[in-house]
Amino acid sequence: MLKSHACGELGTEHIGREVVLAGWVHRRRDHGGLIFIDLRDHDGIVQVVFHPQEGPEAFRVADAARSEYVLQVRGTVARRPAGTENPNLPTGEVEVRATGARVLNAARTPPFYVDDDSDVEELLRLKYRYLDLRRPRMHRNIVVRHRLAKAIRDFLTERGFLEIETPILTVPTPEGARDFLVPSRIHAGRFYALPQSPQQYKQILMVAGFERYFQIARCFRDEDLRADRQPEFTQLDLEWSFAEEDDILSLIEELMVSLARCFRPDVKFPSPFPRLTYEESMERYGTDKPDLRYGLELHTFSDILAGTQFGVFRQVLAEGGEVRGLCLPGGAEASRRQIDEMTEVVKHLGAKGLVSFALMGEGGLDSLAEDDVRSPVARYFSVEEVRHMALRAGARRGDLLLLVADRPKVANRALDGLRRYLARRLGLADPKTFSFCFVVDFPLLEWDEEDGRWYSVNHPFTAPKAEDLPLLDSDPGRVRARAYDLVCNGWELGGGSIRIHDRELQERVFRLLGLGPEEARASFGHMLEAFEFGAPPHGGIALGFDRVVALFCDEDDIREVMAFPKTKSATEPMTGAPGPVTDEQLRELHLRIREE
Repeated sequence: MLKSHACGELGTEHIGREVVLAGWVHRRRDHGGLIFIDLRDHDGIVQVVFHPQEGPEAFRVADAARSEYVLQVRGTVARRPAGTENPNLPTGEVEVRATGARVLNAARTPPFYVDDDSDVEELLRLKYRYLDLRRPRMHRNIVVRHRLAKAIRDFLTERGFLEIETPILTVPTPEGARDFLVPSRIHAGRFYALPQSPQQYKQILMVAGFERYFQIARCFRDEDLRADRQPEFTQLDLEWSFAEEDDILSLIEELMVSLARCFRPDVKFPSPFPRLTYEESMERYGTDKPDLRYGLELHTFSDILAGTQFGVFRQVLAEGGEVRGLCLPGGAEASRRQIDEMTEVVKHLGAKGLVSFALMGEGGLDSLAEDDVRSPVARYFSVEEVRHMALRAGARRGDLLLLVADRPKVANRALDGLRRYLARRLGLADPKTFSFCFVVDFPLLEWDEEDGRWYSVNHPFTAPKAEDLPLLDSDPGRVRARAYDLVCNGWELGGGSIRIHDRELQERVFRLLGLGPEEARASFGHMLEAFEFGAPPHGGIALGFDRVVALFCDEDDIREVMAFPKTKSATEPMTGAPGPVTDEQLRELHLRIREE
């Protein structure tokens, strides 16, 4: 080994010991005849002191060294002089007094400082990702990612789950997002698909008799990117035979509590995790990914305003829309500019506008008068209408009612966005809280007006609730699924369901989705056939591992916890992927590029 100790492990117990270190020059300071170098390696940073009399050759090396040079240093561990200790470093009580040093490799001047304080443009960070990953925060994130993966593996292995790998090269199927396709050289004109998830394979493993499966699986989806999406990502995939919803949710809750206690003992979390039905979540928060760290719950006022004189609301209600809103406590003194900013938030999310009512004055709502209601449209609303809305929303004088009128989907989306905006602006979300919850009883199907057909809300293998089976043919939109999501702080961490394990029921669902017998056999014949050989009842879940790591690392973007992520345009600046291929490679794959 080129070193006897790691930089980050040195402490007062090593004082007087001779050590050999190797690492990068993190920071170099020349102080009147002495040179100080903060030497960094995988484990941390330690200060090395170079004195021209104690180690003249080492001093010459330090004098020539620059940022990110790779050095080997020999020296003695000593206590730092009183008053020079660094409480921000685990090694801050000691330093190494160098007696020898050599350059293992020189370095060009980096395009940015390798520290957490540098504000570096993202493309530059990704182009020089090997430098970006040297930054302490990024290094810590990757280490935490590894430790989380190990903890998950240990947890599930202790509970009888087997880690089984499933294929990366598989068959294209008409489910979910677009596939990444891989042309076959051997079978001209045929293609593999990279898996969007191991869904079909893990269900077939249940048929094969492996009752408890898990995998930390690589998945691929050719879809538009955002902060919590990447074209290739990692998920914790799990399937369990003879299990029901409560078994799976209890297991996942136990896992997340175990991880939180180990990796984030500083955070609070609910116990047990609350469970909300999909309908309840949409009604109270306007989303199936609610952030429960703060209130600002939504309310429906359509019945109160059934006879409204306000033409905009009257038209929306006549067209089957809703009037929904929330109460902002203490918001009555909001300025015109602040309300305009809120209006822009809901407009950006598709709403036509925002109506506000400031409840002024003192006393209870019983004494509310016209002069106490401040609103640009106050003349169109009776005091009784405003009072009833305020009572429903739990408002008091000094509060602000904020209303949106639109189609239910638009109103919910706009108010969910407004709720999140207000929480950010007012600092309502405690960063030291993991507000886990389960959302259950999702709809099985969703109607697409544009395509004129049903789509699976989750995926086509999700089982409907037994009590809703009679509605499958007569009223499919009312059928609830045996599906569930794990949500934390407004992020969907993952989702799962009890699966269909009966061929006849699976074919009924396929027909509702517009898959005829021939297409179903072509795409899913292997599963349908497997169901005829004693498929056990089973269910599972998939958690976005990148999102879980981001949560535990307190990052808002999953790219900050991935070693080599793609940009939002699905490129990798460091390698230049995706790249061109030669004409010979295209010929081998029986492909020709069509000029647009």
